[in-house]
Amino acid sequence: MAEETSFLTYKGRPLVRSGNVVFYGNLNDKYVVMMQILDSVKDGDLDKSTRVSVELQSNDPEAKPNERVIQKTERKSMADAMEIATIWLDRADEEDE
Repeated sequence: MAEETSFLTYKGRPLVRSGNVVFYGNLNDKYVVMMQILDSVKDGDLDKSTRVSVELQSNDPEAKPNERVIQKTERKSMADAMEIATIWLDRADEEDE
């Protein structure tokens, strides 16, 4: 029997975290969002993000690294970062239709 790989998802798109970097979106799509947690504070036992860099990036393998960033912003929380990331990916999906 083949093993299934499961990802954490948000609004139907995969989320992959490595340290302070979170990738949101399907790597087979035209765009993906990279979020980097720049600052955080302790809130009880949890770390709460207070500054997050958000980048909409092209998945075009032929694009130069400095040409891959399509849009960039900073947000004050992971929730706000996820909201703008979802908007950007939804708009990118609409453009491709």
